Amino acid sequence: MITLKINGVTAAVEEGSTILDAAGFLGFPIPTLCHMEGLTPYGACRICIVEIGEGVQAKLVSSCTYPVAEGMKVRTASKRVLRARKMILELLLASCPQSKVIQDLASAHGVRQQRFKQEHEDCILCGLCVRMCKEQMMAGAIGFRSRGEKRSIGTPFDIKSETCRLCGGCIYVCPACQLRCTYTEPDKAICGGCANLPPPCAEKEAFDDMMCYMNPCVACEIEKDAKTANMME
Repeated sequence: MITLKINGVTAAVEEGSTILDAAGFLGFPIPTLCHMEGLTPYGACRICIVEIGEGVQAKLVSSCTYPVAEGMKVRTASKRVLRARKMILELLLASCPQSKVIQDLASAHGVRQQRFKQEHEDCILCGLCVRMCKEQMMAGAIGFRSRGEKRSIGTPFDIKSETCRLCGGCIYVCPACQLRCTYTEPDKAICGGCANLPPPCAEKEAFDDMMCYMNPCVACEIEKDAKTANMME
């Protein structure tokens, strides 16, 4: 067993577990996009980043691929982590603003503006479809091609695959294929209609090392009850 601290909580987890597994076991939520149970971790989207270490040696890592280590100290919702997640989501919104999955993640994490040029890409290279086709459907009909800005997903040499069974598994897991209801307004960068506003404590300086990670947030529930009581008086 490996002993580590996550958000100040000491826990023992099985050797070989990832930080995402350990956090999930303890009940600390970490958002994911390219990760899915039953598929090999890929670490493409980086939304699941956490902060490990202390002081100047602290660094951000993808929790879905990073293995736990003895004595490791992890923060899943520090100010640095939340700032990085917002930037990543903002960049994903620029690439694929029509995705309901990305829109909902952005709204849930307090992204209220998108400052980059919208590209309306039909793929964010998360690799979910490739892993689904290979690992769950046992077909391997599609894969990554080329490198850099020319990197794409498709069949080898763009030739119709003889192993594809047209199961639709790739479409089912694709976040870019799940269009949002307001796609008729493509220039409207952020919808937010399906998500609640961020907790009021999330921007307070007192939570610099550990921001709000609870769902529902205790501080938010107390504030909501106080507002309700004031309205009833």
